[in-house]
Amino acid sequence: MTRECYTLKPMNQLNTTAIVLSRTDFGEADRILTLLTPDYGKLRLMARGVRKVKSKLAGGIELFSISNVTFINGRGEIGTLISARLETYYSHIVENIERTMLGYELIKLLSRVTEDEPEAAYFELLQQTFQALNDDTTSIELIRLWFAAHLLEQAGHSPNLQTDDTGAKLAPGTAYNFNTESMAFVPAERGRFTTNHIKFLRLLFGPHSPKALNQIQDLASVLPDLTPLVQAMLKTHIRV
Repeated sequence: MTRECYTLKPMNQLNTTAIVLSRTDFGEADRILTLLTPDYGKLRLMARGVRKVKSKLAGGIELFSISNVTFINGRGEIGTLISARLETYYSHIVENIERTMLGYELIKLLSRVTEDEPEAAYFELLQQTFQALNDDTTSIELIRLWFAAHLLEQAGHSPNLQTDDTGAKLAPGTAYNFNTESMAFVPAERGRFTTNHIKFLRLLFGPHSPKALNQIQDLASVLPDLTPLVQAMLKTHIRV
């Protein structure tokens, strides 16, 4: 009789896909990581010995990357990272200082506005943001605007892009201002927002990627007006 042997993974080890939100040096060679995952929300893990030259963990926890990680939950708030394997590294981001700084900014913003158990959609949002930042043909200002819009949408604060504040349908040729409290347009004789602004907002808050939106011909004409508008929405409803 042939005896088959199996290698069993300990029951307390868990595996997931992760994005590094922050890395904090601890002790002489360790780091405490905050990771965003689609399966377990945010994780705080100790990466032991990761700052040593021969560490096997270091290559799998790069910023602006997607990694496959195995970890053990701790008795307290911090678990232990067992292994990390790099799946996708968005290397072009760090080749451009403006894209790198925007990447840091958006990671910090998402980390600040999410709870410990954010929905998987936040992971997908950051992953799509990395893809956009990695493509140097996509406008940086568009990426910033797109990220803010989808952060609002995910938090349940999308603007009303169908009717004005009285319930009347938004009409072509009518000028509007915008009320950030009601998240609706207000008809105004000298309003700053036109049909073109509203059309673009509908696309922006839709399922389109930054790369697709970047192909819009009159993009440059609407961005200067819509960027401060969406930022005002963020300040009103997400307090950032």
